[in-house]
Amino acid sequence: MSVTNNEELLKRIVRLAKQNQELEEHIKNLEKMNENLFRDYQKVKALYETVAPERLKDIGVAEKKERSLKFNMATVLFADIHGLSRLVEGLDSSIVMDELDEIFFEFEKIASKYKIEKIKTIGDTYMCAGGIPVKNITNPVDVVMAAVEMRDFLEKYEIKKRDGDSRLWELKIGIHSGTVTAGISGRRKINYDIKGDTVNTASRVEAVSDNGVILISVMTYELVKEFFECEYFGKLPVKYKDDLQMYRVEGLKPEFSLNGEGTIPNELFRIKFGLIQFTDIQEIILDKLEMDLPGYLFYHNVKHTVDVVTEVELIGWGEGCSDEEILLLKTAALFHDAGHTIDYDNHEYYGTQIAREMLPKFNYTADQIDRICQLIMSTKLPPKPKNLLESIICDSDLDYLGRSDFIPVSNTLYEELKAQNKMGSLNDWNKIQVKFISGHQYFTKTARSLREVNKQLQIERIQSLITG
Repeated sequence: MSVTNNEELLKRIVRLAKQNQELEEHIKNLEKMNENLFRDYQKVKALYETVAPERLKDIGVAEKKERSLKFNMATVLFADIHGLSRLVEGLDSSIVMDELDEIFFEFEKIASKYKIEKIKTIGDTYMCAGGIPVKNITNPVDVVMAAVEMRDFLEKYEIKKRDGDSRLWELKIGIHSGTVTAGISGRRKINYDIKGDTVNTASRVEAVSDNGVILISVMTYELVKEFFECEYFGKLPVKYKDDLQMYRVEGLKPEFSLNGEGTIPNELFRIKFGLIQFTDIQEIILDKLEMDLPGYLFYHNVKHTVDVVTEVELIGWGEGCSDEEILLLKTAALFHDAGHTIDYDNHEYYGTQIAREMLPKFNYTADQIDRICQLIMSTKLPPKPKNLLESIICDSDLDYLGRSDFIPVSNTLYEELKAQNKMGSLNDWNKIQVKFISGHQYFTKTARSLREVNKQLQIERIQSLITG
């Protein structure tokens, strides 16, 4: 391995170690939040049991009132569809309104495709927001992709309707990302009304945009520039703040475009997007593990899952894996112990069932899901990997065997087995561990270089603890 590759690997190790530390802090915060939520639930439950629903209705408490939520990262889009104020001569106004309805209907389909929430229409202006009501890290990319598709649709719509003659409809779009407050109302259908500086800024960005232009703020630009061709547009004066830089979105970068026109994403886009989206999937699964794992799982807990996710990326880069392979590895590592929420002995199988149910919602292909499930099943002991990716996840799952904290980690596994009456004394456990480690081998060159020496030291340390 060259000096450059070694330096790059060291940088990745430092970054991954930092991410691992951040995830551990996130786990602690989730535990505190879970405790607070449980306490709140007990209070509400006690109140509900004290006051019957009929009485609540009588005194007006049961009436559903408007609530509000804060979203720290949302992306707001304003699309102004010009044309309503300059009707084509001889064109019936009802036809114009019908066309506007058709356009709005298509915009709603596009927004739904990218999981963007329609907020409202104001005259001939369409307003929607990404990251609401389900928080996600990908909403800036989602919204800009939707904007590109909206613009492309209207271009084709005009050609189809008027055969290249004078246009009726022009579109200009403004987008901004930031914090919003969403008022929630409605019974059968939940409605969201968002407010705040982010909404006002997005509206102002749209106001200075030009016909056929998708204009984004610098905040959105920084979050999407990896995927889109953008050109600096100018500055927007903002009262009491520095001027806001704005960028014009041309379309997808050529390397991410399937059709060469910057409107249809290709496989490379999907994989890069998936690596970002993984953060959202990870948060969902870690929350599930935190809430649903049995209390006796002292080893197969959230920390172990985070460790394996971190390690597959580290070893994967060291083994020269592609971006798609890293995505598959990280996803398999995330789900490999999720089945413990259902069953202990067959947790690998149940982990694949959870993955098969969830991953299609995040646009994983059937082939990718099959490969992920094969990786999960390969972690079943004893490890017998059939290819490089299976070798990487098996090495990552047993990474602790060569770590300096092996003995305390090993003891948590012993306590877990003992709690289920699957293990006798600690002395018996240490004997089993010596036998297991002595017969174990790391399969990848990267894992052997990182852990094999320490693993031999662990054997000696455990042997010193064995009596009789």
